[in-house]
Amino acid sequence: MTKAPLTLLIFLQGAVSAASLVVEIVAGRMLAPYVGMSLYTWTAVIAVVLAGFSAGHWWGGRIAERPADQALRQTGWALMAAALTTAVAGLLLRGSAGPLLAVFTHPVWAITVLCTVAFFPPSFFAGVPAPVFAQIAVTSSDRAGRALGAMFASGAIGAIAGTLLAGFLFISWLGSALTLTIVAICYVIAALMCFGLAGYVQRGLTVGAAAIALVLAGFGATLSSPCDRESRYFCIRTEDIAANADNPVNLMVLDHLAHGISARDLPRVMFGDYSAMLDGIARMRMGDRQFSAFFVGGGTFSIPRAWADRGIGPLTVAEIDPAVTQIAARDFWFAPQSATVLHEDARRALLIRPEARYDVIIGDAFTDIAVPPHLVTQEFFELVRDRLSPDGLFLMNVIDFEHRMDTLAALYATMDSVFPHVEVWTEQRRPEPEERMVFVLAASAGPGMFDSLELPSPEPTRYGVLADGFIQSLVAAKSPVILTDDYAPIDRLLGPG
Repeated sequence: MTKAPLTLLIFLQGAVSAASLVVEIVAGRMLAPYVGMSLYTWTAVIAVVLAGFSAGHWWGGRIAERPADQALRQTGWALMAAALTTAVAGLLLRGSAGPLLAVFTHPVWAITVLCTVAFFPPSFFAGVPAPVFAQIAVTSSDRAGRALGAMFASGAIGAIAGTLLAGFLFISWLGSALTLTIVAICYVIAALMCFGLAGYVQRGLTVGAAAIALVLAGFGATLSSPCDRESRYFCIRTEDIAANADNPVNLMVLDHLAHGISARDLPRVMFGDYSAMLDGIARMRMGDRQFSAFFVGGGTFSIPRAWADRGIGPLTVAEIDPAVTQIAARDFWFAPQSATVLHEDARRALLIRPEARYDVIIGDAFTDIAVPPHLVTQEFFELVRDRLSPDGLFLMNVIDFEHRMDTLAALYATMDSVFPHVEVWTEQRRPEPEERMVFVLAASAGPGMFDSLELPSPEPTRYGVLADGFIQSLVAAKSPVILTDDYAPIDRLLGPG
């Protein structure tokens, strides 16, 4: 066997490390349409991928004990297996998601098992080469320490490069499926280089394996994505749910969650409890006068669209994802010129505009068990208070379970520490046991004149303020933590079980 050049081993180590980290980042994006994007999703992805790397490193260490040409040959086959398992990861995910989610109803188990099925195998095989390359580099160099250091550095630099490429370039420009195809091709090339270094000449076998991997990778790239648009932030799709094609009604799905509904011919009608309450309470408190409003998040832009149709006043929307705004304009009949749209984080948008004052600020941060912690803290509520006019109103939707109420209690206590008066609104009916409930917190300098409203959502529904005695007994029973930038365990409060 020809002596393996150290520079080539360093390059291979960096390339394989970069490819494996691309797969890790893509795993989170590909899981999102099925289980959402949350702390639990990323925890499962990181744990499963690291477990795969660890097992692969252990097996690679056993291979590294063999003669160099034999070790490189087996490493080449491991990289072929990495290419194959990477190429079919999307197929496995799509095929297994339905059955596995039906069996594993607990979100944490569902996320972990689904991630393991699709992404443990490619991580395992991608972990094999590192100890083999390091062993050959050390034993073939007269400066073993420097060679070992170079191999470790190459792996780290490759991991950094893979992370940056996946997050900033590949996913948003190429999509997840095509990104995995490129990774599979990189693994095939690395495998062929290992075979070349080992002097392995079984051309029919190696070419056949490479062809299978490339065909599978190409097939995976041609599969239709569950997303209409895959942005830097979301997997976005629009679903037509109209009963009559002449009166279109569309649903926006962000990752795996229904985010909002709009009807072309009914711009003022809200299709959901939280949007009906946010819309109705704000208009009730402001009366007949025009008022200015700031929205934390856009989504379908249903309320901005309705308020623009009513001619309510100047509207500002902080929607971090430009793709969401584009789809709202295309599929949900939002006119971008009817509002000032800021494509930036809502907290930053408020922070860097100290001169701005709004009569109403709408907070829509809750999506399933994924809530941006920096939008539910005491410091954020203080910022909101400072951006409100003297008689302004802050409204925020909250989702919690009937039998728990930990999240509601914590958010009420946090908001109550900032605002003189806080009301909790919800539908006026007895909830079902363990029902997932929708609330709206209304914070202001004083109480409103109404404690009950009937609003279309789209059917007429009665909403009301929870009695102060009930809220105070809930807070006393829960002894909630005040959420701060330093400590905001919203994921734990919302999390399963």
